[in-house]
Amino acid sequence: MLLKDKVAIITGGAGPNGLGYATARQMAAQGAKIVILDLARAEPAAAAARLGEGHLGLVADVTDKAACDAAIAEVLSRFGRIDILVNNAGITQPVKTLEITGADYDRILDVSLRGTLYMSQAALPAMKQRKSGSIVCISSVSAQRGGGIFGGPHYSAAKAGVLGLARAMAREFGADGIRVNCITPGLIETDITAGKLSKEKKAEINSTIPLARLGRADDVAGACVFLASELSAYCTGITLDVNGGMLIH
Repeated sequence: MLLKDKVAIITGGAGPNGLGYATARQMAAQGAKIVILDLARAEPAAAAARLGEGHLGLVADVTDKAACDAAIAEVLSRFGRIDILVNNAGITQPVKTLEITGADYDRILDVSLRGTLYMSQAALPAMKQRKSGSIVCISSVSAQRGGGIFGGPHYSAAKAGVLGLARAMAREFGADGIRVNCITPGLIETDITAGKLSKEKKAEINSTIPLARLGRADDVAGACVFLASELSAYCTGITLDVNGGMLIH
């Protein structure tokens, strides 16, 4: 097993059809103890229970620093260590530049970018103490190509910020044995896209992707497992594209 006895925290991981839960499922299958963090309405405890015995679900808002710190304290109390953090929590909004309000900007950037910072700040001291750790940050192809189908420019900016933050943390904490990497998913079929693409539109998009299909949550989850495991022991500061060839650069 690639992650035997590791403790992995996954933010925004309770949605049954999302990238976070797919990652939780695959990491659990590889022997990890999983901690799912999400908002109360997403019922993270129930999501963790679906993975089987020994996993944990906690309510935490990643935009609230105190909540992030409290969640990490609970994980350390329960498991005594933190090996993996997947900064997956994020929200999107399909609006154009001139339509973005200040409140829109704050809301989108707070979850993806501030949340990544706060959770990393909370988890890093425990990783530093062990001189070991892997942080995986979920960005987006939207950050690279300048926009996507479901996210506005503020979403692209937030996800581009995640890339910069992760690279800076990779430089800062490499000497502590902590690796920090990013994944940039393309268009993945999740609850965000469900029912929003007609059969014709989906076929049109597929025709522009070399692998000729939209991504699946498990495609991203597999990349998360790779970056969390010793298979990627000499990888830090990288951006791993999981987009079927939608963007080749």
